[in-house]
Amino acid sequence: MAALPAPLQRVVERLSRLPGIGEKTASRLAFNLLNRPREQVIALAESLLEMKERVGLCAECFGLSDHPRCHVCEDPAREREVICVVEGPADLMAIERARSFNGVYHVLHGSLSPVHGVGPEQLRTNNLVRRIESGEVDEIIVATNPTVEGEATAVYLSRLIKSLRNEVKVTRIATGIPVGSDIEYADEVTMMKAMEGRREL
Repeated sequence: MAALPAPLQRVVERLSRLPGIGEKTASRLAFNLLNRPREQVIALAESLLEMKERVGLCAECFGLSDHPRCHVCEDPAREREVICVVEGPADLMAIERARSFNGVYHVLHGSLSPVHGVGPEQLRTNNLVRRIESGEVDEIIVATNPTVEGEATAVYLSRLIKSLRNEVKVTRIATGIPVGSDIEYADEVTMMKAMEGRREL
């Protein structure tokens, strides 16, 4: 890559730092951008800056939003007594694409992993506790990934919730999601079946 002009090489290097993008893919993307009209490249750059400046976390569910509260939390038609707990914003979006869930969400931003130093303190569990203690919640659907970390998180949350309010029903999404995969890559039908077949923990 030493033969590339310095500005192009810098774009390739920065693109290759993104997850799932190696140097070859980064080079293809950089050359593609180089050959596009100037206004398209400027529009892309501006949209990236706008995303970085305006998109933050919803104050209620901790999903992504460009307002203080996301569109799900703002929707009066959602069933606020049912909370679906997910590991990340991409999982929330996968469930929303299936259009089979009408409750609200809580995004943990991770899963328990003592090996990597991730305990309950690093997740948004305290905020979930506050929502449960409000007395409005009837059911918590634990939709963490079917991985070792996701299962450990599900067991931890079940015990935590039962210790707070034993009358709250705690369910786990069914294994329509293949073990070892991530929720964000599930198709709509698989996600719908997983939500329909959830079970109590």
